[in-house]
Amino acid sequence: MITLKDVTKKYGKFTAVDNLNLEIEEGDSFGFLGPNGAG
Repeated sequence: MITLKDVTKKYGKFTAVDNLNLEIEEGDSFGFLGPNGAG
């Protein structure tokens, strides 16, 4: 299992991720998708 709690990521004054909470159970498949250049 992967667990993220209260994750925040800022670039200067810009908040890209704010208080992310996420649990991925064993055996689950998960992916982050975004526009070209986002990652």
